[in-house]
Amino acid sequence: MKIHYLEIVTPDVEAVCKAYEHSQNASFSQPDEMLGGAKTSLLQDGSILGVRGPLRENETPVVRPYYLVDDIEAAVQHVEAQGAEIAMTPMEISEKGKFAIYIIGGIEQGFWEL
Repeated sequence: MKIHYLEIVTPDVEAVCKAYEHSQNASFSQPDEMLGGAKTSLLQDGSILGVRGPLRENETPVVRPYYLVDDIEAAVQHVEAQGAEIAMTPMEISEKGKFAIYIIGGIEQGFWEL
């Protein structure tokens, strides 16, 4: 199991990025509109950390891991069969792959297919 993308949604993007810059020696990109305006940092293992603001008024702060999968459709079907709520069906982001979001046990998580 590998986390491909770790998404942090916060109303204070700059404060969160500065905390990682100072505590983890991370560096962040300019906002990436394809990722909801997230500032991203490439981690040593090839994973990506993205920090962005809420995209809608009722979006609450969250830390959401997206697990790398070979077949996103099958992964979504599997967790749905286990009782997960599918919050976002598989969606393609140009040149970045496909992602989906599900909620199980009250926890938001996602899948990512390259």
